[in-house]
Amino acid sequence: MKVNWKQEVENRREDFIQNLQSFLQIKSVLDPDTSKKGAPFGEGIRKALDYLLEKGGSDGFQSKDLEGYAAHLEFGEGEELVGILCHIDVVPEGDGWSSDPFAAELRDGKIFARGAIDDKGPTMAAYYAMKIINELGLKLNKRVRMIIGTDEESNWQCVKHYFKHEEMPTVGFAPDASFPIIYAEKGLFDCEWKQVSTSESNGGDVQLLSFQSGRRLNMVPDHAEAVLVGKMNQETLSADFERFLEEHQVDGDVSVENDHITLHLEGLSFHGSHPEKGKNAGFYLLRFLSRFSFDQEGQKFIDLANGYLTDDTEGRKLEIKDEDDITGPLTLNTGIMSYSVKEGGRFGLNLRYPVKHDFKTTHVKLIKTGEQYGYQLNEIEHLTPHHVPKEHHLIKILMGVYEKQTGEEGHLISIGGGTYARSLDAGVAFGALFPGEEGLAHQKDEYVDVDNILKAAAIYAEAIYELAR
Repeated sequence: MKVNWKQEVENRREDFIQNLQSFLQIKSVLDPDTSKKGAPFGEGIRKALDYLLEKGGSDGFQSKDLEGYAAHLEFGEGEELVGILCHIDVVPEGDGWSSDPFAAELRDGKIFARGAIDDKGPTMAAYYAMKIINELGLKLNKRVRMIIGTDEESNWQCVKHYFKHEEMPTVGFAPDASFPIIYAEKGLFDCEWKQVSTSESNGGDVQLLSFQSGRRLNMVPDHAEAVLVGKMNQETLSADFERFLEEHQVDGDVSVENDHITLHLEGLSFHGSHPEKGKNAGFYLLRFLSRFSFDQEGQKFIDLANGYLTDDTEGRKLEIKDEDDITGPLTLNTGIMSYSVKEGGRFGLNLRYPVKHDFKTTHVKLIKTGEQYGYQLNEIEHLTPHHVPKEHHLIKILMGVYEKQTGEEGHLISIGGGTYARSLDAGVAFGALFPGEEGLAHQKDEYVDVDNILKAAAIYAEAIYELAR
């Protein structure tokens, strides 16, 4: 049966837009405060999961909910399984939006919302791809299963839980990155340097009472704040800070209350896979603080930061800089920096390293560097590198569909980001951003282009059909 996939998607345009907007209006951000049995990551994520499961049930898919950690929708028949790995959780909205980040406003052919491109828009595109095949009654010789994750933006507990209880797909893809095909992903190591113990802090002209920057390890911090007290001329400090802000083209201000001086600085957030494209607010503020002589514990925090982290997204200061011909250069994002007199210091690091990188040596360097300042290295999450050989039939089928529908020559790319594709034995990331298309994942005014996401849905429909027939 010959199918005009683009026309089938176009026939469902208005229905698609309406369902995507409803889906995006659910604030599915990790919320430990509302965590409970059946909703391990909070009520918002549970609500988004229910939305997709209820829709899948009404459209005739078989569904299974794994205690709120993950779920799946399935159709087709056969021994082999084709997997589509999506996630419904989104990062916090952040500041500076031109419209409500959960209003899913449609303007100029774009839907603006947190999660629009990462990953609710692509998830809905993959869903409609499955829906079209199912509604057309096309014969499949394999089962097709959308695996729905709920914790991709944090610690991937969802897919870990899922694959403890469910089978591994024969092949699959994650619609959570870019076209044509992402066949290789760097290793991801999330960790923290945590001050082992705190003691009475003496010395220095200035005491660092607190420092805070960053919300998530995989986001470049766009805000930083430091509270100081001590021997400082407030007028001079304010003037110096103003000059610093102007020189580095960032915003900020100084406020004073009860002899406590608070410095605020605004940077530019970006996805942690490309920290060099952001302006790390914490780095700028730490650089400014280097001109003062702090108390003992505060000085350790400042020295560790400025000695090994600030103004460095390549690992040069740590002597771990590296690059290979498959996945490119190592990147290091310092996503969280915090300090208080009571709790001590903490640095949250997001390291993305090449397929051929000697991680064991890097791990030792991270441990020893922290120990010099009284900080212990704690592992939060480690995902080893992933890549599928260029000759694999999965790549050949997906590339053929992409080239047929777009009329463009496809190519293989690698990324520093982590997609669910690495959870599969044989999986790649496949869209939904097209070459040259602006990607605003994890940034303010994130959006999805309606025409492009519909085009992606048509590609997904044919790709799923070719993989499963």
